[in-house]
Amino acid sequence: MWGRIDGLRVLGLGTPGGLRAELNDLVLSGAKTGTAGLLEHDYRAEDEELERAGERLALVDDDQPIAVIEVTAVEVVPFGEVTWEFADSEGEGYRSVEHWADSHRRFWNSLGHTVDPATEIVCVSFRLVEPEVLSDAAQVSRS
Repeated sequence: MWGRIDGLRVLGLGTPGGLRAELNDLVLSGAKTGTAGLLEHDYRAEDEELERAGERLALVDDDQPIAVIEVTAVEVVPFGEVTWEFADSEGEGYRSVEHWADSHRRFWNSLGHTVDPATEIVCVSFRLVEPEVLSDAAQVSRS
């Protein structure tokens, strides 16, 4: 299960460290309004439900809350059918949906997950609600 902070599910982008800090900066700047996950690995293996429109999530930087985001849309699509609109919403400077796919395939492969055109991807769109609106004492709990 995902961690919780002040009753909100935690969203940790990328992997802890430099990549996560870079992705969080994109969210805080407003450039990043989408993120993708693997249905099998990030949800089913974690026994976690998909996000839903209107749900608020605690965005973390190495387990410390930095902001609250609100989910605006969730769609499960095959990897080979991710749209340019979604890929561009990730705010990471992709030049094409193929560039997005190559980058994500390499990332997931580096974590030991094989991705092919039929792999189910969860495309989550969101908006920044407010940076650090969680309590100062908030810590990630696993429940």
